[in-house]
Amino acid sequence: MDRNSGGHRRQVVLACVRSLLTATLLVAAYYLLPMDSAFTPATALALVGGIAAVTVLMGWQIYRITLSPRPGLKAMEAMTITVPLFILLYATACFLMEHSAPGSFSEPLSRTDALYFAMTVFSTVGFGDITARSEPARLLTTGQITLNLLLLGVAARLLANAVQRGRERRDQSPGPGGGGSAPPAP
Repeated sequence: MDRNSGGHRRQVVLACVRSLLTATLLVAAYYLLPMDSAFTPATALALVGGIAAVTVLMGWQIYRITLSPRPGLKAMEAMTITVPLFILLYATACFLMEHSAPGSFSEPLSRTDALYFAMTVFSTVGFGDITARSEPARLLTTGQITLNLLLLGVAARLLANAVQRGRERRDQSPGPGGGGSAPPAP
């Protein structure tokens, strides 16, 4: 085993730990932060702002991937930040909507129920046990489905392109790991 493979393993472990910690902190914040306000136009604007922030975050992460010596690892970290944040934004919106307009969904939503609903919509599983009943809830869910498709299709493609550009940049640069002589890294 050469020193480079040991360094690679260490980077993989650190990337996994950072990803796990980030996802854990996001979920903890979702459960611990107070959510006692109603779903209002300001809440809808906050959701749009959150989605814009996720978009900006994704753009910044794509830029960082292209500069990284390990673009595959950076892309994995990008997805483990972006996807949970996106799902939690929608879980929060569903939770607030149900609490400000009971009956918006087929059953009252706890935070866990709202997270479950947002996750089933994201994964396109749609078990049908919780459904959007009111027109605003259906619009919210339709918006999530639309953005899910964009996140899964467009963002995944942008990440893949960034990984490819990052690997090309790394392989063309002189020094350790550059110049085309290094084995491909994830």
